[in-house]
Amino acid sequence: MLSDNKDECCSTHLIDGDGMFNVAGVENFMKEVKLAECGLSYAVVSIMGPQSSGKSTLLNHLFHTNFREMDAYKGRSQTTKGIWMARCAGIEPCTLVMDLEGTDGRERGEDDTAFEKQSALFALAVSDIVLINMWCHDIGREQAANKPLLKTVFQVMMRLFSPRKTTLMFVIRDKTRTPLENLEPVLREDIQKIWDSVPKPQAHKDTPLSEFFNVEVVALSSFEEKEEQFKEQVASLRQRFFHSIAPGGLAGDRRAVVPASGFSFSSQQIWKVIKENKDLDLPAHKVMVATVRCEEIANEKYVSFTENEEWSQLEEAVNSHSVRGFGRKVSSILNACLSEYDTEATFFDEGVRSSKRKHLEEKLLQLVQPAYQSMLGHIRSDAFERFKDAFEKALKGGKGFALAARECAETFMSHFDEECTDAIIDQAKWDSSRVKDKLRRDVDAHIAEVRSAKLTEVTTLYETKLNEALAGPVEALLDGAGDDTWPAIRKLLQRETDTAVSGFAAALSGFEMDEESRDNMVLRLKDYARGVVEAKAKEEAGRVLSRMKDRFSTLFSHDQDSMPRIWTGKEDIRAITKTARSASLKLLSVMAAVRLEDEGDNIDKILIVALVDGKPGASSSKSIISVDPLASSTWDEVPPSKTLITPVQCKSLWRQFKTETEYVVSQAIAAQEASKRNNNWLPPPWAIVAMVVLGFNEFMTLLRNPLYLGFIFVAYLLFKALWVQMDISGEFRNGVLPGLLSLSTKFLPTVMNLLKRLAEEGQGMANGQPQGNPALSSKSFRGSTNDHGDVSTSGTSEVTSENGTEYSSSSLHDKAQ
Repeated sequence: MLSDNKDECCSTHLIDGDGMFNVAGVENFMKEVKLAECGLSYAVVSIMGPQSSGKSTLLNHLFHTNFREMDAYKGRSQTTKGIWMARCAGIEPCTLVMDLEGTDGRERGEDDTAFEKQSALFALAVSDIVLINMWCHDIGREQAANKPLLKTVFQVMMRLFSPRKTTLMFVIRDKTRTPLENLEPVLREDIQKIWDSVPKPQAHKDTPLSEFFNVEVVALSSFEEKEEQFKEQVASLRQRFFHSIAPGGLAGDRRAVVPASGFSFSSQQIWKVIKENKDLDLPAHKVMVATVRCEEIANEKYVSFTENEEWSQLEEAVNSHSVRGFGRKVSSILNACLSEYDTEATFFDEGVRSSKRKHLEEKLLQLVQPAYQSMLGHIRSDAFERFKDAFEKALKGGKGFALAARECAETFMSHFDEECTDAIIDQAKWDSSRVKDKLRRDVDAHIAEVRSAKLTEVTTLYETKLNEALAGPVEALLDGAGDDTWPAIRKLLQRETDTAVSGFAAALSGFEMDEESRDNMVLRLKDYARGVVEAKAKEEAGRVLSRMKDRFSTLFSHDQDSMPRIWTGKEDIRAITKTARSASLKLLSVMAAVRLEDEGDNIDKILIVALVDGKPGASSSKSIISVDPLASSTWDEVPPSKTLITPVQCKSLWRQFKTETEYVVSQAIAAQEASKRNNNWLPPPWAIVAMVVLGFNEFMTLLRNPLYLGFIFVAYLLFKALWVQMDISGEFRNGVLPGLLSLSTKFLPTVMNLLKRLAEEGQGMANGQPQGNPALSSKSFRGSTNDHGDVSTSGTSEVTSENGTEYSSSSLHDKAQ
């Protein structure tokens, strides 16, 4: 229940008559009076005294509260039950006053002592000033009503471990004519006797009263008899409660005071301990209250931070990309949160407050750390990507590899440090060196990868150039094998290798390699050049038999002018064959070994002696049997690694070569013999003489009868036309049987075509048609010499055979007329 008056007084029932603590009422009371905002700037005043001694009346006049007062006209009875609390109106700082249930009341009976002690202990534990209301006429009396109350106060005081110093203000009511100066010594003497008589722990056995209490004594006139005087005295007393907590003020020791925001919880816990009849350790209780309240405040601030909209936006943004000013923004939010905690917890125990603040800070940093790590990850990945782009552009711009790598790495590591500085959270002492080391490893790995790729690219480029510069020329040189082949190859290799090495060394200079590594790479390039030559030599060696046959065929079938050779019978086939085979043997000797070093060998001589000059059976006539020089798997003075064709293989290849070329030679010999036969068309002289002698009579008959001579001439023309048309001499050039077979298939079509043409010309002349161009229709003969030097006569006319050969048939037509 809360109640208010026009002077801003607010009151609530703190503890009811049954000893139940009104938690909800106190919480509402604190909100109403805004007690939490006071911090340590508040004071608590309580009043104790016998029942119906005017406690509530005194409080209402002294603090302008509205506690219920006893109605004198209804008799004397219990007015205040339990403990009530109100805020004093018009007094600064904020002052709370508690009106305790009166002692020695008949309503509680035997339970009075128990509740009396509990309420007294509670008042001493939470109050800065305790008013003890007592009658003036009880001073100096042994059995006065205030003595049990004082005993109770002093007894419960012993249950407080390290109690704080409290002000006990004895308010003497209904003061008589006896001056206060006379009453106060008597009262203090009585108080001291009571203090001495109270049993104390061994630790406080000799402790004086002044160590626990500041004793103040005031006297007030009777409210009923001298009301105006009473009010004046109360008004004067009221002034002492202004700024009561200031140094030298009315309030006592405030070292154990609980901050205002923890007053409700503290009061509740104190009452709980008192109800359980346990000793009350105020310092420990202060720490306990501070622990609970600071933890509550810390939890509130943690929840407030997690619900902070700016933090939520930052956390969401940093999960996808880096956020500029991340550290400054997060530090600001954290600082605001911790500042709020400091403000609300500033009056609690320093040790507890600091401990809970540190714990709150740790929890907040744990909450923030994933976002911070994400931020560092984005910074690292962004820096790495930008490094790769810049590095690639620098290389494309022609900058040296080592210089570009060093400058780009230093630049972006510096950028990483700057961005990490921007992401630093002031409250955290996190180290970004691990992320920086990871970036450094990534950068170094990328540089190494690109370096390897670039070196491979440069090496491949110059190897390709060497391959293009060497493979074709070496193949051509080996194809035209001669005495100067390998010197030419060595010269070519040296020239192209020097050119490639020069460019390769210049390309490697940008990598700033150590001399040993550079020399090794140059050496490997030189070895590659030699390898190209050796590989091409091995390749050509594998085709040496085909090359030898091609060379033999070229030299055997073509003359010095590279014209196809025609076997007329005048050529020396043996000499030609020997020359062609010697050239082929030279090719074999050149291909037998790799000769990249200028070192002489006798392979050529051995092959000539063994394969060309050697004669079967020559060694049998000698007394000493010679050893075949080709019966070996190695050449003298030639290491096996440089051997392409072993002596044994050379012998086998030469045998196979001779076998496969003998047919060509035999064909040439046959063609030469056939040519000779074709060129000898006249009969022998003796046959001519015989024909003249035996044919004299027939010759004379032809002279006597010219008509026979005409028929013979016509027959000659027809035979000559058929001879030219069918190319009889050419057909018999390849042999008699092939010539006969070819002529048998061409004879009948040629004759039919010739007769058809003659018939068409005869019919045209019978009809009187013009003969056309005289040059085409007139008879003509011309002499021609064939390839063999023979003189032949060919007739030309408009008559054409199936294969397109023209004949001259004008004379034949005239004779037929």
